Amino acid sequence: MPYVVTQSCCSDASCVVACPVNCIHPTPGEPGFAEAEMLYVDPTSCVDCGACATACPVDAIVPHTRLDAAQQPFIDINASYYDTFPHPKRTPLALVPTQRRLRRSRRVRVAVVGAGPAGMYVADELLKHPEISVDVLDRLPTPYGLLRAGVAPDHQHTKQAEKLFRAIESQPGFRYLLGVEVGSDVSLAELTQRYHGVVYSVGAASDRILDIPGEELCCSATDFVGWYNGHPDRQDLAVDLSAERIVVVGIGNVALDVARILTADPDRLAGTDISRLPWATLAGSAVREVVVLGRRGPEQAAFTLPELVGLSSVTGVNVVVDTGGTRIAGDDTRSRILAELAARVPEPGLRTIRLRFLTSPVRILGVDRVEGIEIVRNELVADDAGVLRAKPTGEHETIPAGMVLRSVGYHGKPVADLPYEPTTGIVPNARGRVRPGVYVAGWVKRGPTGFIGTNKSCAQETVERLLDDLDADLLGAPSIRDRDLERLLRDRGVRVVDLDGWRGIDREERSRGEAAGRVRTKIVDIGELLRVAEERSPVPATLTARRRREKRG
Repeated sequence: MPYVVTQSCCSDASCVVACPVNCIHPTPGEPGFAEAEMLYVDPTSCVDCGACATACPVDAIVPHTRLDAAQQPFIDINASYYDTFPHPKRTPLALVPTQRRLRRSRRVRVAVVGAGPAGMYVADELLKHPEISVDVLDRLPTPYGLLRAGVAPDHQHTKQAEKLFRAIESQPGFRYLLGVEVGSDVSLAELTQRYHGVVYSVGAASDRILDIPGEELCCSATDFVGWYNGHPDRQDLAVDLSAERIVVVGIGNVALDVARILTADPDRLAGTDISRLPWATLAGSAVREVVVLGRRGPEQAAFTLPELVGLSSVTGVNVVVDTGGTRIAGDDTRSRILAELAARVPEPGLRTIRLRFLTSPVRILGVDRVEGIEIVRNELVADDAGVLRAKPTGEHETIPAGMVLRSVGYHGKPVADLPYEPTTGIVPNARGRVRPGVYVAGWVKRGPTGFIGTNKSCAQETVERLLDDLDADLLGAPSIRDRDLERLLRDRGVRVVDLDGWRGIDREERSRGEAAGRVRTKIVDIGELLRVAEERSPVPATLTARRRREKRG
């Protein structure tokens, strides 16, 4: 009964360490681990002990006999990896590298700006050193970044990575300073006076543009995802779902998420953590078809294999593949799934997701609102280096639509007090080091690439640079004492949310969700989040005693 990995990896690698026969690859340190969509169990060497499933923090590893119909393709996906990468030479046990230690024992304080996955993994790597304490700052009163506000509500299994982050934030030496905007409430210069090092992990703040006429009428998929996921900045988004057709430009994971949510049965979303008002809007939607446009062919699509498997197994929705007459010729798992989708006969009456390859947008039609989109058919032509490029054929078509969502990738904005490379949208850095004392991790470091788990190896590299600078005595001691930052922020009127405050918000959201038969009911108003954080935080014993005295008096 071999075990099977069934989703994109969080890169915790607990399963690799737990496996007694080293049958899970790629492992940390092996080529491709940092970029891998997922890990793979070798069915020929798996001894069915279940240690990996027990260790996995997101319950992504399942015995093959317990796979549901939607997960069955992962049997071949796991096995086919070893057809290409046999890994014939293996030690009997997964090796754990020796933990690095600082050359000189001393108390070290580090600020991490950004409480998303990259920031949490940075904190985790730093806290492996007992000399180091970490303060994690974020402009929102809630942590976890895109895990909370980016992962689709029907992918609750992916959100189980919260377990990892809850374990990280429970470690000694960890502290939250949430609701603090670095660059506005406090400057980098003020942080460097108070910490040995500052690590920015703020992500990519904007999406790429199409640069076509009429683009001002379309909506960003980034904003749309934030809207239905309860991001406080996106709750005023004007979403009109009164038309029968919506077009999504771009064919990556976010585009598939958006298409899936737009066509989902509202009853299946009702028990998730989708925000309440977006759910009501979706429940009253007139949308019958979502057309997803890909500039190149199926083999070059940006979505990952786990996302494609998930889409192919959606029930109650037609998934139609339009290759423009081009045959899907590959024999890999991705090509087989796409070919199977292309051969399906659509069921009348169902909502439809239509994947159209080899098409590019030319202009968006409409005056005050979207009325359609003009597209051009492409063909693939090899350039001088042999790389297939999309080239317009001159064959144009107009698709009537009531909404166009742009989903062609992200681009980072400048970060206050840091250098900026406008072409790549990143902060120039050398493997995470901007300069001694200032570092970057996540998308602000490498650009919008990878998955949630990719941030772990990225964080490890950045922390290594910080530790190198500590050992080389390149980081001076802070000139201002530890708790001064809290006083500074309080004097400036900033209402800081600490770990107890976040846990109070978490409890309240889960409590409201339980009362409504949902995973959680997210609070989407900043003022209410701050109020709940204050009201639901544990009251210190000294304060309780003082309140009792006041009541008696």
